[in-house]
Amino acid sequence: MINYKKFTLSNGLTLLVHKDESTPIVAVNILYKVGSRNESPDKTGFAHLFEHLMFGGSVNIPDYDKPLEKAGGENNAFTNSDITNYYITLPKENLETAFWLESDRMLNLAFSEKSLEVQRQVVIEEFKQSYLNQPYGDVWMLLKPLAYKRHSYQWNTIGKEIKHIEDAKMEDVKAFYKKHYNPNNAILVVAGNVEANEILALTKKWFGDIPSGDSLNNELVQEPEQKEARFQEVYRDVPIDALYKVFHMDKRGSKDYYSADLLSDVLSNGNSSRLYRKLVKEEGIFSELDAYITGDFDPGLFVFNGKPAEGISLEEADKRLTKEIELIKSETVSDFELQKVKNKLEASRTFSETSILNNAINLAIAESLGDADTVNLEEEIYNKISVDEIQQIAQKIFQTKNSSTLYYCSNQKK
Repeated sequence: MINYKKFTLSNGLTLLVHKDESTPIVAVNILYKVGSRNESPDKTGFAHLFEHLMFGGSVNIPDYDKPLEKAGGENNAFTNSDITNYYITLPKENLETAFWLESDRMLNLAFSEKSLEVQRQVVIEEFKQSYLNQPYGDVWMLLKPLAYKRHSYQWNTIGKEIKHIEDAKMEDVKAFYKKHYNPNNAILVVAGNVEANEILALTKKWFGDIPSGDSLNNELVQEPEQKEARFQEVYRDVPIDALYKVFHMDKRGSKDYYSADLLSDVLSNGNSSRLYRKLVKEEGIFSELDAYITGDFDPGLFVFNGKPAEGISLEEADKRLTKEIELIKSETVSDFELQKVKNKLEASRTFSETSILNNAINLAIAESLGDADTVNLEEEIYNKISVDEIQQIAQKIFQTKNSSTLYYCSNQKK
């Protein structure tokens, strides 16, 4: 159980305070409800670029890291399709330093051509190293536009192409900041041995005077139902072939989402899972095989990816994987099999909740989805899912017309 108190400032900033007396460290997490999904198709990669720019200093604090280091703090951030999230951990006695830093860059981020150019080059280099020059690095640059034709999930967080980052102009960057980095588009979570009334007072002191931004409509054009299977084959300079198969599924927080999450664990969580036991260990069809869900805020993807064992073609591996997928549609899993993955999930959640930073991030994400209390309801939701519901969600998702398959072939086999 993650206890918390919720407040909303007059400028729209949402504040959640989680009291945890077990640690002298406090986590300060601020989530902005902006990710790559909120970008224009011809100006992608901006949310991720902004994550970097936010560490370039603000008007009153030219060096973000130095005062935080003096306060004994650490910080980092991440961007995905749906959100951009910044977090700090520091000793309780220096907590106000975090408020000073975060409020100043929400209100007065320093924009300079030098900072933009430095971070632009950092992101371009990351694009090249992680996506273009890394074996299998461009997989999601192929899979996303294969699976999505309308929704903005069709491009990666890094962006569609390097040119969009190269062409980013100062006025574009400033407009993105003005639109999305405002109190009414942010959720602040403070977790640690703190009192809610004191945190509320600090929040009003440091964030209360920041003007609210324009009201944003975060509803996006949704992906229409897929009517036929899609397929793509590419050749790359990689050591071995790889198979990727994705199916559209429900959005995070929906009831069917939780069923799909458990289904992915039944199929691929651990050495006793179905896919590993049958297709890796017993039959030797794959050398490695995984199944997981993307967890997106709008309808996401149920993903299978694997590398066929030596001497096994992609066609043969695909056929055998499809047979296993069909099997879980036609017969229910055992109660024992389902309970086993529920137990693993509960153990993982219990361990996760020992971290105040994890609790802060999870509260922020749940609130951004509509209700922070979801973090306390999920255990019961998972526990109530039956073997029949697992079969039903498999039947709903794993339809051939709902699939997109990528054969990622080694040049060596050309």
